[in-house]
Parts: sequence; structure tokens; C-alpha cells
Amino acid sequence: MITAGDHRDRGAVTAEVAVALPVIVLVLAACLGGLGLAAAHLRVQDAAADAARLLGRGESIAAAQQHVARTAPTARLTVSRPSGLVCASVQLEQRVMLVPIALTASSCALDGGR
Repeated sequence: MITAGDHRDRGAVTAEVAVALPVIVLVLAACLGGLGLAAAHLRVQDAAADAARLLGRGESIAAAQQHVARTAPTARLTVSRPSGLVCASVQLEQRVMLVPIALTASSCALDGGR
């Protein structure tokens, strides 16, 4: 037998799911964006380390920039040469849920190519 109280609860689960589903999708999108950001940071760090090693072996800055462009196409490479070292810094702007986040990685190697 159905009582009057049961009619008021009808559809409550549907309403709760309708409210919770967008939140769940938003959290899932943020998690996936974070994983993509972590992967991009690893690419940037690898590109900086490889560029420093290339420059340390005496390769040209153009060759190092080509390698960085293959690893992270929109990244920028800057090079400095402090005493006896060659340092490569790679910057990349990555967007997570329409928010731009700047990733930067640096690496140094012995400057044996001089």
C-alpha cells in the first residue's frame, strides 16, 4: 500500500543524480588534465636534459632546438653557459581545463664541446 509520504520522495534519486553527474564529470576532467600535465612536465624535463647533453657535446643550439621541438613542439629553449657548464631551460605553456599553466625544466651538463 502506498502512503502519502511515498509520493513526495518520488524522483528524488533522479534529481540527486542530475545534480551529482556534472560534478563527477568535472572532477574526472580535472584528474585527466592533471595526468596530462604530469606527462607534459616529464617531456619538458627530458627535452631540457637532452638539450643540455647535446650542447655539452658541442652540438649547435639549432640542433638542440630541433630536438626540443620534436619532444615538445611548442616549447621554448634558452641556453646559458655558467663557468664550465652548459644549461638548457625549456618552457612550455600547457592548458588544463582552460587554465594556462607554465611548465619549466632546466638541466646542466659539463661544457666539454668548447
